[in-house]
Amino acid sequence: MDYRTKEEQVADYLRERILSGVYPRGSRLKQAEIAEQLHLSITPVREALKLLVAEGYIGGDSYRGARVADFDAAATGEILQLRLLLETQLVRACAERVTARDIAELRQLADEFAAAFRAGDRATARGINYRLHRRMYDIAQLPQTLHFVQILWARYPFDLINAAQNRGQGAVEEHEEILQALTTGDSAGAMLAMRRHIESGWTVLKAVQPN
Repeated sequence: MDYRTKEEQVADYLRERILSGVYPRGSRLKQAEIAEQLHLSITPVREALKLLVAEGYIGGDSYRGARVADFDAAATGEILQLRLLLETQLVRACAERVTARDIAELRQLADEFAAAFRAGDRATARGINYRLHRRMYDIAQLPQTLHFVQILWARYPFDLINAAQNRGQGAVEEHEEILQALTTGDSAGAMLAMRRHIESGWTVLKAVQPN
């Protein structure tokens, strides 16, 4: 059962589509179109957009025709360090709380990511990647830490990293390392694997944008 409110569910749907590049940076988001896609009224969509404005995913003064915010290239290095700090803490807590049922769910998402990548469906793979990380961090039960991580994600160029041609297989292997550590309850190993995963994406980004 999903205990999130409708606006929280809509916000998570939009975060996934923004971070995966389905809604590119600078693109316009229209309340009515989103509501129609999700078969919802305007109200939860409007409230979800307010949440995303506060987190930095969406810019503009009006919620009507709001636009996906650009990432702050100048702050990317600082954001990387904050991600390393917070996301390794989340995966540590996940390793301490994860159940066999959780592992099975995470494994399914990782397998779906790998299958989408091998099929050449990079857009689907990017969306699944978001759901895998979000589910892992939900298990951690550190909502304030996750909240700050979501703010950092809004400012990080995942779309550029995930679009890089040499990124997919590396991410598949890195997910496997994280899952292996979680499966054995190795919190230190999970933290190290997550650190490598985040730093690997950073290396890809620097190759795409050397300046």
